[in-house]
Amino acid sequence: MTSAGALDRLLDATRPGMDRVNAMILERASSHVELVPEVARYLIDSGGKRLRPMLTIAAAMLFGKANGSEVNFAAAVEFMHNATLLHDDVVDESDMRRGRAAARMKWGNQASVLVGDFLLGQAFMMMVDTGNIAALKVIAEAATIIAEGEVLQLAKTRDLSASAADYDEVIGAKTAKLFEAATEVGAMAGGADAVGREALHRYGRELGFAFQLVDDVLDYRGEAGTLGKNTGDDLREGKMTLPVILALQQATPAEREIIAKTLGSVDAGEAQLKQVVAIFERYDTLGRTIEQAFTHAHRAREALKPLPPGEMKALLGDIAEFTVARAY
Repeated sequence: MTSAGALDRLLDATRPGMDRVNAMILERASSHVELVPEVARYLIDSGGKRLRPMLTIAAAMLFGKANGSEVNFAAAVEFMHNATLLHDDVVDESDMRRGRAAARMKWGNQASVLVGDFLLGQAFMMMVDTGNIAALKVIAEAATIIAEGEVLQLAKTRDLSASAADYDEVIGAKTAKLFEAATEVGAMAGGADAVGREALHRYGRELGFAFQLVDDVLDYRGEAGTLGKNTGDDLREGKMTLPVILALQQATPAEREIIAKTLGSVDAGEAQLKQVVAIFERYDTLGRTIEQAFTHAHRAREALKPLPPGEMKALLGDIAEFTVARAY
């Protein structure tokens, strides 16, 4: 596949910019209040791939007129991402994040929420420092919509009537919105015109959809800890992901009851999880979810078509394919 090694190639291509981003992240995670950097660094240093800020740097490089603001934008995107993780773990009552104890398990919910707020504040300060009000608007809008997506997901928890459209609305507001903002502000930092900015806006959105769809499949396929959390956590947390929604649409009354009993049950064991996965396999809901991810990855690559050919354009297209290849 053309996606083979795409992430490594993106790492190599963006390394100089990401070195500056990482330095800024360490600097802005500091505080005279000792608990703040302790909690922030615990998550920041816990092994995340930093794909979103890499995409910001790559988008800026794509247009060749970067002025340095892309470093602030990328660091701000990463801080926003980490803030949402700290908040998500509190809302979801998660005990694992990136393969180890979630921050809330070490410092409590209050510290996790407040340090998440600190990171959001720093993200906006880094954006303000660039003086780019248009880019700041993109990030501020993303922060607002992501919060709305969190509330919508909470409202849909264990809602057996949730539809595929409801699911799209949730992940469009949560995952896809931050990918979209990351690539759009990168394009802006790189000097993109209106066509280029729109292309990267669409690319990021479609990539975000593909990314989340695959993550939702891997929640049922991976070994415990593969995604940095327990296998089946989405089900135990009552999240109405696409595999669940598709299964409920076709399940018999008895199968629906099995899913309903397990959905949102924090004590659901391996045997219960296997019963639900067997229902998924019966109706190929995981396979159909991956098909949806492929559709979004294809749209992400198509979004880049208006741009002139080049190595970075090709690499971003390969990243779209890599996003779905993670499912295999």
